[in-house]
Amino acid sequence: MRLLLRSSLWYTSAFLGSHTAFKSELVTQEITSHLIKTMHYQTEERGRPNSSDYRIYFKTSDGKYISPFHDIPLIADGDQEKDVPSKKLKKNDNEVLYNMVVEVPRWSNAKMEIATKEPLNPIKQDVKKGKLRYVANVFPHKGYIWNYGALPQTWEDPNHTDKDTKCCGDNDPIDVCEIGTLVCSPGQVIQVKVLGVLAMIDEGETDWKLIAINADDPEASSLNSIEDVRKSRSGHLEATVDWFKKYKVPDGKPENQFAFNGQFKDKDFAVEVIKSTHEHWRALVQKQTNGGEIDCKNVSVCESPFKFTGEDACNVVKSAPAGGEALPVSAEVDKWHFLSK
Repeated sequence: MRLLLRSSLWYTSAFLGSHTAFKSELVTQEITSHLIKTMHYQTEERGRPNSSDYRIYFKTSDGKYISPFHDIPLIADGDQEKDVPSKKLKKNDNEVLYNMVVEVPRWSNAKMEIATKEPLNPIKQDVKKGKLRYVANVFPHKGYIWNYGALPQTWEDPNHTDKDTKCCGDNDPIDVCEIGTLVCSPGQVIQVKVLGVLAMIDEGETDWKLIAINADDPEASSLNSIEDVRKSRSGHLEATVDWFKKYKVPDGKPENQFAFNGQFKDKDFAVEVIKSTHEHWRALVQKQTNGGEIDCKNVSVCESPFKFTGEDACNVVKSAPAGGEALPVSAEVDKWHFLSK
């Protein structure tokens, strides 16, 4: 047990480096962090799929409900149990792996997302003007072209103006495009290796898009940088920029813009972005910044004024509608959209 705790702290310290804001938190979060990291995450569906009341809640293997936003650690532990994603860090490996919460599987259209303003932050389908949201198929793309999700324990602070993009954050956890060969499931928690990042500007807000690969992917060992992606997957990065630029156009919105002229920044830059968004999240759950309508209830963050009991968490899930059969999806979701050049 002590060996695992020391290992967990070593990797955390290696990642945080000189970010002193975290160091005082290491001891107080030591035991709780270890317990969460070595558990297998499960999901529980409530409501009917393809409806506005559908939710995916998260819990540990012993049935304790948690928030995927606040209770799943940012950094994946190399000493996780065998039923958790199996890729392990070696002591001579300086590669840090992160937990990624998958919201949207590749090729699907439903805009699923962590419900940041609801207790326990389940995954739900986004609703706009009373209608469930689906991303349009902008030719030649079908739905999302990667497994799409977010890193837990990160937050793009809308009160903070980024020094590089000159725009504030979008009020969400940082997004991840997982480019591996396996199609994931909504609510799946995987370990990913970050390769780079794209800085999208969405209606005046900074919306970082991390590029990562599942650590268990057959090609993970050969992809270690954004340049590796460019060399071995011709057109993939260009398609990613094209997708984000145009996906809102069929809804009558203008094309999205990008900082750095739409160029991807490297892994080192991406890690600094992750560190920054983790610091903002920490301030959020410690009530050191204005989170607005963000729901910060959690069951594991030490010294957080938003921490609540397992019984309270259970009552949140019990109050949600019971599960049921999926509702039909309109054929309109499969429509192609051809945009003029």
